[in-house]
Amino acid sequence: MSNSAILLIGRILLAIIFIMAGLMKLGSVGGTAGYMASMGVPMSSLLVWVVIAVEVLGGIAVLIGFMTAPAAYVLAAFCIASGFLAHFDPANQAEFTNFLKNLAMAGGFLVLAVSGPGSLSVDARRKG
Repeated sequence: MSNSAILLIGRILLAIIFIMAGLMKLGSVGGTAGYMASMGVPMSSLLVWVVIAVEVLGGIAVLIGFMTAPAAYVLAAFCIASGFLAHFDPANQAEFTNFLKNLAMAGGFLVLAVSGPGSLSVDARRKG
């Protein structure tokens, strides 16, 4: 299998969780904002829309390989921030495992940002 095909599979695997999570949040914007507020996030009713946009648009950008590096950097930062905000609880094994998964996804996005999306991407087509 070519490197570009593997990069495409990697992009799909990284993107799907964010696209799905963002779309699911659209079904319960108020509930998500309430959950964010319960964690002490200020302006949750506004920030929930930012979170949805980052997840859906960033996920789609990574999926199709469009502006891949900037999207990957944004999603890496999002994973780290949301990991610390929502999952950092070393006393709770399930939450701490989710925290570590967020860090692992951030690592994947950083690798993608520096390696590029491969030839099976919008970015490659735009370069000619």
